Formats: sequence, C-alpha cells, structure tokens
Amino acid sequence: MPMLLSRKPRRVRAGLGTLLAALAGLGLLATTAAMAREPAADGTGVPGVELAQLSADFWTSRLDAPDRVVLDAQAIARLNARLFAEDGSMHDLGRFPASMPSAEIEALVRRLSSPPGRPLFIAGGAPFAGLDTLAPSLGLERLPDRVDTRWGLVVHRADMRSFPTDVRVFSDPDDTDIDRFQETALFPGTPLAILHESRDGEWWFAVSPRYAAWIRKSRVAVGPRADVLGYGRKTPYVVVTGATARTVHTPEAPRVSDLQLDMGVRVPLLADWPAGAPVNGQAAYAGHVVQLPVREDDGTLRFTPALLPRSQDVAAAYLPLTPAGVIEQGFKFLGERYGWGHAYDARDCSGFVSEVYRAFGVQLPRNTSAQGVSPVFNTVRFDEGDDRQSRLAVLRQLHAGDLVYIPGHVMMVIGQYEGAPYVIHDVTGVSVRDADGGLRRIVLNGVSVTPLEPLQSGEDASLVDRIYSIQKIRP
Repeated sequence: MPMLLSRKPRRVRAGLGTLLAALAGLGLLATTAAMAREPAADGTGVPGVELAQLSADFWTSRLDAPDRVVLDAQAIARLNARLFAEDGSMHDLGRFPASMPSAEIEALVRRLSSPPGRPLFIAGGAPFAGLDTLAPSLGLERLPDRVDTRWGLVVHRADMRSFPTDVRVFSDPDDTDIDRFQETALFPGTPLAILHESRDGEWWFAVSPRYAAWIRKSRVAVGPRADVLGYGRKTPYVVVTGATARTVHTPEAPRVSDLQLDMGVRVPLLADWPAGAPVNGQAAYAGHVVQLPVREDDGTLRFTPALLPRSQDVAAAYLPLTPAGVIEQGFKFLGERYGWGHAYDARDCSGFVSEVYRAFGVQLPRNTSAQGVSPVFNTVRFDEGDDRQSRLAVLRQLHAGDLVYIPGHVMMVIGQYEGAPYVIHDVTGVSVRDADGGLRRIVLNGVSVTPLEPLQSGEDASLVDRIYSIQKIRP
C-alpha cells in the first residue's frame, strides 16, 4: 500500500529546538524605518500596526474586486481530489485497505512514537519521570500478524498525541505552552481508520484524512465503514463559518450539549424534522436541527439530533472563495490564544490557515512542513540563489489569502499597505528594533496582524530571505 504519512518534523527529538525557536518568537526582528518607529499612538503596542488595521473592513475596502470568485465549487472539488491523490501527507480513507500486516502498523506507530532524545519536563518544572513507560504503553507486542481496519467517528473535539498519554511535557522547565506530545486535534464528525489499541486499552492509534496519532477511545465511536465514511457526505448540511459554534446546552442529551464545532466543520441537517416537535426538550424552530455522532457505553456509533441555535455563525453551504471572504474569515480568529497542536481548544499557525480555507471547502495539509511543499497549489519557490530584491518584488505582488512559509511557520497575506504586504498569523510573538537600535520582545501568543516585509528571523537573518515557499490558493 502507499505510504500513509508524510510526517512533520518530530517535536520530541533532539534538534527540534530550532523549530521551537522559530515558533516561540519566530525571532522576528525589525530592520526598516517602518518598524523602527515607536508603537502607533493609538496603542496597539506593535510598531507598524494601527488600531484601524485590526478590522477586516480596513483591508477589504482596499480590494479591487472583493467579491470576485477565486475558485468555484467545481474547481475546489478538483483541487481537493488532486490533494488526496498527489500529496503524501493526506490519507484518502475511501481507499484505505480493509486489513494491514502488523509490520506496517508497527512501523507507522514507531515513526510517530519514537523515544524522546532529550530531557523533558512536566508543568512546574520537574523532570518528566515517565520515559521508561512510553515504549511499553504502545502495546505493539499484542499486534496480530494481520490487523483488520476498524472505523470510527470523532464525537467530541479530541487531541491527537505522540504517545497514549495525557501528560503534558515541555522542553524547558519554565515552559507551559508547547506540549511536546501534542500533535493536533480533531473535530466532531472526523472519520478515522482505527489500527491499534494502546496497552492500557484507553487509546486508539488512528488515521484521519490529515493525520495519524493516538486519540482517546472515549472521543471515538466505532461503527460500520459505510456509516463512518458516509456521514461527511450527507445532505443537506450546514457549515460552521464562525471561529466556533456551539450546540445548545441540553441536560436531556449531555453528549451533544455545549459541543464545540470549529470553523469549516460540516454537519448533516435534519431538514425534515417535524414542525413543532421538540429536540431534547427544546423547541426546534429557533435552531438548526443537526445530526451528530455519539458514542454508546459499549463504544459503538449512533447518530442523534441536536440543536445549533440560529444565532450561531453557520451557512447552508461552503462560502464562496473570494478575496474579501478570506480576509473576513481570518479576522474571525483575531485575538484567539495561540494553541500549539490545537491546544487550548484553539489552533496554531497551520491550523489557523487550514480552518480559514476549510470554510470555503478547501482542504490543506495539517502542518507547515507539508503545506509549504504540497504539489497541488499555485506555488512560488525560493532558494538560496534568490536575492532579496527578487523576493521583495514577489511579496509586493501578493494578494489576500496567499500563504507565506518560513521553516516552522505560515502567514496569510491580507493586503498591501503603503507599498508593503501585511499578514495575519497565529504567532507566539515578535521582536522589533526600537528607534535606538535595541531589540524589544513583544509577546503576542495569538492570531495577530503584523507587517511582513521589514521583519527578520534573527540578528543577522532577514525573514524575507528565509521564505522558501508561497502557496496561492487560486489559479
């Protein structure tokens, strides 16, 4: 069978401090007069950024054709089909094998769950004392010669982990944010191919369309392949177009009460629900009656009705992909806390751009390492032979929604202002040069607006010179 995973750089191995350093400050340093000036008088605290620029309208009003459709639904469908066919980081579960040799599964697990090569710490700074328990927890000795694939749907937003444990570990004793065992998170309705069970019986090793890792069994309902893969194709449906949406509080049905659904999540709509019939003790007419997967006590899959209030930001179809639409969707996350690997019920830089584009029905690979090199988009590649001026010429022609990649990070262009590109990105922080030439660290830790062109990634390294790829989700 084809290779299932094109892994991002491992976060628990030695040598990944460089990736963390890139993310933890991005080391962004200002070098031009635009960034050398004092913070804007109206108080953003970020040089070059004024309060007016923290509005989507500021940027959409500058577009020449804000409502021009960049890719229609048919073009997006073709793009997604190419992505699953040509990008090795994506997993077409419709073509997933019915069974696999144990050696292949063991290789997949070990590829993810390799022993850490450096000291780790738990919250509070104490050394992580469980290194010797990690390998046995995988339960690989229990694999039969051949494993039949099981199928499941995620029933509640769930972390995917490097190892079958909830213990949060960090590379630095003072760190409390970058959990090195956190891989990503999955949303309700995500289909899974289930391959293996942990030694303690509490975790599945599972493959989703964009990732493979460990997920708590309590977050997954196991069911027939047809039901699992068919759920995401049901019509009619609604798509979450806000940063998040929540089902109503439902004492009668706690499994679907206050359930968080993130941007781009698609759930079936029960359009034929009888008028006047309550849903879980509440009148249905003020909400959308949707169908959600739930997990029975024995772990099996069942579907149940739930209510999404009409006040929630949802749509009856994926949004049209337009320049204004991309900006508006991105700004719905403005100020959300940065969450490494989708921690804190939030998202990281690659998760941010993925969710923005998912609102339009566009699929992206999960990690920057895969997004930046994916072969199916309209790509501009840079290498060491490209000088700064040639790079700047490209940057100054970028359009809203273009994605800019440096190692370990992605930024989304929102427009040009005073001849230079600005971006919105989910970032831990930046560093700038004050008027006296000194460096000042600015903690952001969230979805933020910053200039792009003036930044550096280190004392002597220009950020522009570290850009290796620009992905344009357009013709």
